[in-house]
Amino acid sequence: MTAPALQREALRQQHLLRALWRRGAEPSLDLWLRESGERAARGLAAYRGNAGAIAERALAAAFPTVQQLVGAESFEPLARALWQRFPPQRGDLAQFGAALPAWLERDPQLASEPYLADVARVDWAVHTIEQAADVDQPPAGLALLGEVDPSRLRIRLRPGLALVASKWPVVSIWQAHRLSDDDRFAPVRAAFEAQTHETALIARIDWRATVEAVDPASTAFLLALQQDVDLGQALNDAGDALAFDRWLQRALTNHWLQAIEPHA
Repeated sequence: MTAPALQREALRQQHLLRALWRRGAEPSLDLWLRESGERAARGLAAYRGNAGAIAERALAAAFPTVQQLVGAESFEPLARALWQRFPPQRGDLAQFGAALPAWLERDPQLASEPYLADVARVDWAVHTIEQAADVDQPPAGLALLGEVDPSRLRIRLRPGLALVASKWPVVSIWQAHRLSDDDRFAPVRAAFEAQTHETALIARIDWRATVEAVDPASTAFLLALQQDVDLGQALNDAGDALAFDRWLQRALTNHWLQAIEPHA
């Protein structure tokens, strides 16, 4: 295909995508479609319907807990609206949906469910870490912990490991939606009554993501590590409540760590 033909095809695809997503003014496609009139309109409607169905499937795969919370009937228009407002930027549809948590947080119609955005953040972190690279080997530089002062070291966490600090019992909510017991929501109701705040640690064992609630000391420590501070400062942030030897044993067992390195 010649360069002018390639440029024309690129423009045709851009116009078609704008029409599918209805971004800005409705573009005229008369010069760009092989069909015209009613036949072209039917084709465009079919494309839009198919794109909406793809959006719903992709978003449901990434946010299964959110889908259960809002219900299938409400989730379908939500997915289609997100597709139009924040269309995919990559060919891999597994990357579609990163904008959903913040979007839910801003939506006034969801003000009665303020926990929904944080549950979406947990869902997205689970989705992300299950696509991250495997970590099968012990972290590089482990021997440095016994040789170098903590103020001159940093701990690098494995790719995808995430924390979601919430004012709501997000771990209880997320875990309840993975059970089938009749009383599975009893802990969630109890957590809401107690106004429990939970911080979710999303990690991975083998290929499966895990979600667990972590205490305030572990939360402070992990947040400090994510900010790339030195190990000594991270331990200070966590305080005396953190038993580093026990934390390290868990971190090694569960493959939370990528490396221990000198800190500039």
